Amino acid sequence: MSLASRRRRTRTLIAVTLLSLLVGGCGKGDGGTSDTRSVNGLTYDLSPEQKGRIHADKVDSIAAQVPQTIRDRGTLVVTGTVGATPPLGFYATDDRTVIGSEVDVATLIADILGLKVERRNADWAQNFVKIDSGEVDLFVSNVTVTEERKEKYDFATYRKDDIALEVPKDSTWTYQDPKSLAGKKIGVTSGTNQEQLLVAWNDQNVAEGLPRLELAYYQQPSDYYLALSSGRIDGYVGPNPAAQYHSATTGNKVLTTWSGAGDALQAEIAALTRKDNGLIGPVRQAIQYAIDHGTYKQVLDRWGLGNEAVQQSRINPPGLPKKKG
Repeated sequence: MSLASRRRRTRTLIAVTLLSLLVGGCGKGDGGTSDTRSVNGLTYDLSPEQKGRIHADKVDSIAAQVPQTIRDRGTLVVTGTVGATPPLGFYATDDRTVIGSEVDVATLIADILGLKVERRNADWAQNFVKIDSGEVDLFVSNVTVTEERKEKYDFATYRKDDIALEVPKDSTWTYQDPKSLAGKKIGVTSGTNQEQLLVAWNDQNVAEGLPRLELAYYQQPSDYYLALSSGRIDGYVGPNPAAQYHSATTGNKVLTTWSGAGDALQAEIAALTRKDNGLIGPVRQAIQYAIDHGTYKQVLDRWGLGNEAVQQSRINPPGLPKKKG
């Protein structure tokens, strides 16, 4: 078995184990089959077939606006990051197929545009590289709109962006405000808006004479889960949906949640394309069509993300402020 295959298998086993633990911990799940888990009345499909995936019919008036080269190809090439924890993007029980809410959102967009999804997977930073090179059309993987990214990319929003601070289950730390982070060691993924927010808060704390926050960088969820459980870090800041799953399955605690932009505004998650390539307009219209006709809500509800729904998809709305200096 190749190294890549072993990594995929490890991530899949983690995902299945987490959901199994969640069922047991909640006491309200029937356990399901090897391909499903039922929790609090919601059944999560872990199978590669994804027979319950929400689809939509092609909308000719929107599809006609897709750039001709993509229409001729007949596929929408989508990239994203695969984690170990549901519900955003993770491996199904076949250890190969990527499933989750972000996969379903991309599929819904492609359906309305009359296209088939061709999925690519990459680490976080490499997703941007693939967009830059033109290798892929769309990046759909919990991407936050930021002012800096807007200079290079176009966005069409589809979900609120909330992030969470997860700490070990035996932690006695209490969080009051960003000053509570002073002197702590916090895990984060490089290049994310979570990192930018933590850096800004740290700068403010240091300017006020408080101890410096130490950032520990992780690219794979399994690595920071281990760091949390072993006490090598005081906490981890990442997407709220994954944090809620992981904390529920391990007994860890979510101390607080924020908008991905902090106090500045309610941050939003969006599909990302290259700047001015003609694709973002029809992508936004496809998302809005799905919102207006109910399929969007079905996708989010399928993965327990209904509380992060938006009423309107926007192109390039105000994003996370630029880094100072």
